[in-house]
Amino acid sequence: MRKNYFELIKSSVLFCGLLYSSSSTAQINIPTLPANMGDVHGNFQATAQYYIPDSTIGAPTVPEKMLMNGFANIIYTKGKFTAGIRYESYLNTLQGFDPRYQGNAIPYRFATYKSDALEVTVGNFYQQFGNGLILRSYEERGLGFDNALDGIRLKYEVINGLYLTGLTGKQRSFMTQGPGIIRGFDGELQINEVFKKLADKKLRLTLGGSFVSRYQKDEDAALVLPENVGASSGRFELNYEDFRLNAEYAYKINDPNSANAVGKIYKPGDGQIIMASYAKKGLSVSGSVSRVDNMNFRSDRDAILNNLLLNYTPALNKNHTYSLLTFYPYASQPNGEFQFSGEVNAKLIKKPTWKMDITINYSGSNNLDTTLLDPATDSTLQGYTVNSYGPGKKVFFRDFYVELNQKFGKKIKTSLMYSHQIYNKGVIQKPGFPTIHSDIVVADISYRLKGEGTVRVEMQALSTNDDHQDWGQLMIEYTVNSHWFVAALDQYNFGNDHVSERYHYPNATVGYNKNANRITLSYGKQRAGIFCVGGICRLVPASNGVTLTVTSSF
Repeated sequence: MRKNYFELIKSSVLFCGLLYSSSSTAQINIPTLPANMGDVHGNFQATAQYYIPDSTIGAPTVPEKMLMNGFANIIYTKGKFTAGIRYESYLNTLQGFDPRYQGNAIPYRFATYKSDALEVTVGNFYQQFGNGLILRSYEERGLGFDNALDGIRLKYEVINGLYLTGLTGKQRSFMTQGPGIIRGFDGELQINEVFKKLADKKLRLTLGGSFVSRYQKDEDAALVLPENVGASSGRFELNYEDFRLNAEYAYKINDPNSANAVGKIYKPGDGQIIMASYAKKGLSVSGSVSRVDNMNFRSDRDAILNNLLLNYTPALNKNHTYSLLTFYPYASQPNGEFQFSGEVNAKLIKKPTWKMDITINYSGSNNLDTTLLDPATDSTLQGYTVNSYGPGKKVFFRDFYVELNQKFGKKIKTSLMYSHQIYNKGVIQKPGFPTIHSDIVVADISYRLKGEGTVRVEMQALSTNDDHQDWGQLMIEYTVNSHWFVAALDQYNFGNDHVSERYHYPNATVGYNKNANRITLSYGKQRAGIFCVGGICRLVPASNGVTLTVTSSF
């Protein structure tokens, strides 16, 4: 078996070398069209992983041995006309992505034409109204999330400062479409653009309103379900010099669905979000509060998890990038939550040879104070009542975070971080798990060598008496020049109470960049966990193997 590992690595390196040889002469190009024929551009990405069986870390068996996700966007533009397609290939889907992505297809194609004040799009498109409380159609490839709409969208600028958007379509559901028909309308009024006398004023005000509805035939034998479900929202944004205030309120009529917290209920939903910030040279302060109640809104009332989500309830906690800081990531709870977040960023020292700034963030989420209704007497099937507007007593998540960044001359850069987190795993992941209290420290140190080289050392530690107890991680990265880099890391569960389960998760990576091309090859182990972006998450199973990723744009 050990010999097979070395042969596998050798073959992968040779394959990467062939790719480098081809990319070292030129990036991926499409022949340039004559000026009067328009332009073609796009991008490509493919990730392939060869899986090695590893029962010690719980890596699932992969019958195909190698899996691959890939896509290519090709976009043509000429004047006011734009058209494009995206080809996708899943042979088969990488572990951790939904297996309903499978095969080859062109699931995204569109054409857009803009004439004077009118813009028309037919085919697929992404759209967000306001903060997304009633509509957010977008793609997050790292999550395997794509809820693009397929239909017709019209945008019209009535007068300078008054913008209207109307759309209708169906949502993407992996390689097919969901059953619901979506209709939406949004209007936005920028006061300072409409009234010329206010154009130069420091106080700027924008007002907006949206309406979205879903039609889905009622085929439930036990309940009478609304076939047309509507949601509406109103918003405003105020800017005055360095101050910004944004707020939105949304309301959804009764929508019995499979994602309701207590079975299919007829309780309406609502959501609010308020965000404020102040920034000037050397100091910024921001804060946000959100509250949602029964706001699961989908284009299919029977969909669950991340499938066919129409709206977006953002997670307000700090978006971390270091692995142990994201060990216990928060997933937003649209059935009911009260969130808050506050952050201060300040420059403490600004000298020619020494710069220092600090970031302090505190964020959290609680349940809503509710009372379940007795099904025997709940004739209107409301499910529960909310006792107060504010947060309930159950803590979902807390994160107190401090970051100190320093630069010493042109060669040394350091980042020191500390976070104390409270994570209600029984709510966020699966009932039955405990609430986890953890402390995480991170030190990231970079040193610039003579020439183009840079060495970066990253040290992380997580301490907790819960779950799998303490973890540590060490990474060393050497950037040779603008083209080459190598990195090695080891993540180690050194504090596990079960000594036999104190596993190492080593990984080594080599990467090459040139122009718009990037190739990375890595070999190592990945622990099981959850990967989240903005409160939307996917499960990542444990794995062991070789991964090759190639990206390019043209």
